Amino acid sequence: MSAENKIAELGLELPPPPPPGGIYQPVVIAGNIAYVSGHGPLKNDGAYITGRVGRELDLADGQAAARQTGLALLSTIRQQLGSLDRVRRLLKTLALVNSTDDFTQQPQVINGFSELFRDVFGEENGVGARSALGTSVLPGNIPVEIELILEIEP
Repeated sequence: MSAENKIAELGLELPPPPPPGGIYQPVVIAGNIAYVSGHGPLKNDGAYITGRVGRELDLADGQAAARQTGLALLSTIRQQLGSLDRVRRLLKTLALVNSTDDFTQQPQVINGFSELFRDVFGEENGVGARSALGTSVLPGNIPVEIELILEIEP
């Protein structure tokens, strides 16, 4: 099943693509590789989920923020590529979790994102290599920032 059909089947509503927060491109394409800039948990109303995991947010809240970040990424990818069906596979995910010093479940937080991409693109193409790192702060106090490397159809 195509990714676009899977989005419809799952009843997912993608937020509007976020405006750039600085001087950069949302997606850079080199051959059949797409580098997707870091995204945060943009909601459908244009606001971001905020808070630090381990303080204002618990694990479940962090997972929900990671999932919402995935939805924002899908929105940008669709806008930049014209269709999510151009994505062959997720190659690499770099995820940052704004968390307290004693919070150690960053990989479990990012599972909220990984489960979404697995559901949309399938086990073979939606699960790639991944790093999940804790950080003491992210722009605007967002709890999660995720960037991607994708293999795409020309």
